[in-house]
Amino acid sequence: MSFPRARKRFGQHFLHDPAVLEHIVASVDPQPGDRLVEIGPGRGALTRLLLTATEGALDAIEIDRDLAELLRSEFSSQGGFVLHEADALDFDFEALARERGGPLRVIGNLPYNISTPLLFHLLAKPAQMQDFHVMLQREVVDRIAAEPGSEDYGRLTVMLSPWVHVEKLFDVGPGAFQPAPRVWSSVVRLTVRDRPAFTVSSNFARVVLAAFSHRRKTLRNALKGVVDPAQIEASGVDGSVRPGTLTPAMFNLLAQTLDTPQI
Repeated sequence: MSFPRARKRFGQHFLHDPAVLEHIVASVDPQPGDRLVEIGPGRGALTRLLLTATEGALDAIEIDRDLAELLRSEFSSQGGFVLHEADALDFDFEALARERGGPLRVIGNLPYNISTPLLFHLLAKPAQMQDFHVMLQREVVDRIAAEPGSEDYGRLTVMLSPWVHVEKLFDVGPGAFQPAPRVWSSVVRLTVRDRPAFTVSSNFARVVLAAFSHRRKTLRNALKGVVDPAQIEASGVDGSVRPGTLTPAMFNLLAQTLDTPQI
């Protein structure tokens, strides 16, 4: 079978290693009634295994029209397979969850060039999501899973922390893909929390962005013009430390000082 060529503008690297594909499906462990969604099915290597595991129930989102045509020709006869020819960054996952009757389980080899904005798009309505099993660039997964005080710990870690529990599952070498990327990849499981780890302040993102824009400075200097010294002191957070040592909950305490206008 001839396949459409990988397109750089879509960041396409097609996973073809059978052992890695089977490892992903085993990690997902699909159960009857699961609402599975595959992002970027590509040439359908993972799709075939997922459809076998779910007895034919799967929503797939593919932006490449040539690949979408290929997928339709192979899988359209399976009644539970629904292909959405769309950009995942614009896709209404909330509407799909309503249509399917509950939270979604998302699987995919996410294009590295859009992985971070796509994760935030998926978590825009966290109640509509159950979990994610996704392939990302290894350094991105290391950042997502990082602990306070580590070099990888940063804005991405903190912003995801209230919404998901993170488990790095396994690494995948470049040879598992065609064409081979220049970097290693990792599969990560993100399990959406039943409730956020804390009540997230409306100023949380603003404070986190400001802090990590100047991560080498002390917190007091990094947040200059955003949170004043008196507010930092009122939060109970030590203003003399660097941002990378704070837990996500501490950033939220700082953000909460901005929730009530100062008199």
